[in-house]
Amino acid sequence: MAETDWNFADVWEQVSRILPDMDVLVHGTRRQSWAETNRRANGLAAALLEAGLGRQDKVAQYLYNCPEYLESVFASFKAGLVPVNTNYRYGRDELVYLWTNSDTKAVVFHASFAEMVSGLRSEVPEVRAWMWVDDGSGPCPPWAVPYEEAAGRRSDEDVRGPWGRSGDDLYLLYTGGTTGYPKGVMWRQDDLFAALNSASLLPYPEDQGLDGIRRTLTGPTGAHLPACPLMHGTGAFTSFGALDTGASVVTLTRRSFDPVELLDTVERERVTSIAIVGDAFAKPILRELDAHPGRWDISSVTMIISSGVMWSQATKEGLHRHNPNMVLVDAFSSSEALGMGVSVSTAGSEQATARFSLGENARVVTEDGRDVAPGSGQVGLLAVGGRNPLGYYKDEAKTSQTFKVIGGRRYSVPGDWATVEADGSIRLLGRGSVCINTGGEKVFPEEVEEAIKANPKVADAAAVGIPDERFGEAVCAVVQPADGAKLDPAEVVEGVRARLAGYKAPKHVVVVDNLGRAPNGKLDYGELRRRALQALAATGS
Repeated sequence: MAETDWNFADVWEQVSRILPDMDVLVHGTRRQSWAETNRRANGLAAALLEAGLGRQDKVAQYLYNCPEYLESVFASFKAGLVPVNTNYRYGRDELVYLWTNSDTKAVVFHASFAEMVSGLRSEVPEVRAWMWVDDGSGPCPPWAVPYEEAAGRRSDEDVRGPWGRSGDDLYLLYTGGTTGYPKGVMWRQDDLFAALNSASLLPYPEDQGLDGIRRTLTGPTGAHLPACPLMHGTGAFTSFGALDTGASVVTLTRRSFDPVELLDTVERERVTSIAIVGDAFAKPILRELDAHPGRWDISSVTMIISSGVMWSQATKEGLHRHNPNMVLVDAFSSSEALGMGVSVSTAGSEQATARFSLGENARVVTEDGRDVAPGSGQVGLLAVGGRNPLGYYKDEAKTSQTFKVIGGRRYSVPGDWATVEADGSIRLLGRGSVCINTGGEKVFPEEVEEAIKANPKVADAAAVGIPDERFGEAVCAVVQPADGAKLDPAEVVEGVRARLAGYKAPKHVVVVDNLGRAPNGKLDYGELRRRALQALAATGS
């Protein structure tokens, strides 16, 4: 166990005392000060405790980006409870799995999800409290409590559960797993805070605790805009880091990414940092800036941070044409491994795509634990030591696969392959599995394939990732029809949409006579991807 004992609730309460009147949550015309947010989080924390939640019980955020997201996380931390991110794109079965696997006891949800929640409540009987966040889409159902009723019980007295708080308290971040089911990455708050603090522009002394915050933080430190969802690690972690240092968090009001809204908001709020997910966000932003030169003043932006998907050198160069003073940070991290590598670009020195400097605690190792020699051309796995998660919630097998002891030190080895250049930089090759990364969302072929094969007209199916200009990769279905069946590609897509989250639906469908399974029943995904690209090129798709 680390010698420090950082807890996010303690930190944010301290910041609220230092900057009580400064804005912390901004959403369109809505603005909340630190003091008001702290009072509202106290009200919500008290309501969760009164609902019967116990020490380290789980609270799911089933929300779009909004002030209530971070406010309910703050409340959970105050009460010694565990926030659980919930992908709002999930379908019914995925939600039931997530909330059952995580042992969720309370769900904070947007009103627009009320119909979905109503239909699955009987399948998650352990959930005791449903908190409804009004978004104008309908009345609060009788089985839920209006969020405002709970948060509106504002209190200046900081709420704690009878068990108190600790750096051992968890933050549970669900991410995709190799089976297609999400896995809950268990971060001790002390470890997560320390990892974020070490990369902060305003780091607090590790050994001074809350006194160090009082000595270091003298005023607001800017405005951070998570353009990506708070339900994902990139949006959550960058926002936590912003709150740690007294910055405000500005969220967009539209529920699908709109680069015009982002640029309008950057100018209006004088945003200083933005979190994106690679070219899926950066390219639309650049297209608007190029199409309307001089329309937006983005001079306030000092940093754009990306993680999770490719951010190309050409796009970085384009963004620098509109603001040469920005630092563009391409962080190579994952939910279970922060600080594997980083690529920092300034105007005129944009780093090559997929080329990173190794993180302070990172190394590239062979499968038997030896370091890859720089310039050798040998391929190895990225491993990061230091502050790491405890493992995966209720999954010892997956934990032992990912978290390994190498040379007497514990490392997170999530499965990313790389080579080490002669100058010590790393060239990322990608995840060794067949996982498809589309716009930062992980899509596992098996679950898409099973959804496709539910159609009686389908004999066999595979899902592969193919290059996509905006999203990095797009899902492509390679489908073998049943004997004598005529298959409509649109029917394949809609069949997946009916069972899974929309982003998992194929963007392309290629029909083949035979998938060519090996005698052992396995598919050659590389060959299927080649066949799909060849077929699409032939049709001009």
